[in-house]
Amino acid sequence: MVFLAPLTTFYRIYKKKCTEGFQSLPYVVALFSATLWLFYAFIKKNELLLVIINSIGCIIESFYIAIYLAYAQNKARIYTAKLILFLNMGVFSVIVLTILLLIEQSHRARVLGWICVGFAVSVFVAPLSIMKLVIKTRSVEFMPFYLSFFLTISAIAWFFYGLLVKDLYVMVSSTTILRHTYEFKLCRLSVRSVKNARHIKNENDM
Repeated sequence: MVFLAPLTTFYRIYKKKCTEGFQSLPYVVALFSATLWLFYAFIKKNELLLVIINSIGCIIESFYIAIYLAYAQNKARIYTAKLILFLNMGVFSVIVLTILLLIEQSHRARVLGWICVGFAVSVFVAPLSIMKLVIKTRSVEFMPFYLSFFLTISAIAWFFYGLLVKDLYVMVSSTTILRHTYEFKLCRLSVRSVKNARHIKNENDM
């Protein structure tokens, strides 16, 4: 459901044939993270749920990025292409080669697990650019409620999954998701409170 949360955003981009103020960074980073977790699942083995969820995530995020590239202006399109080449091809290739060639097989899952946790944090730091846009425009349209809602539900579900299968890395990454989701909600509340305060002030002036 987290992967499907931005669907309304990309339907809007498709209808208007324009990306407006939306940025591609969160979706490129999300694709990179899903790919990384997929690699972790193959290294650790017997992680069917991680394989299924992140395979679906890779497909959906690729679909979003394709729509973005189709309707973005040249500057945004070039920036997104460079980002994909750097993260999803460059950095990912370095990680794969490092894990397979330099790390002993018995330590691969542990090392890759901490790498996944680190980049899981980046997935939810990436939307900070959206938070800046929200604060600047005083509008929460760039930070959909459903995205925050499903992030919270997903984090709780993955935390208990990690607890059930005793996977420390899944549990730790879930706690970072919860923290950043809380920050997003605070941002939404602060913007709404500013708008409400202005509305009340305008009514008093009248």
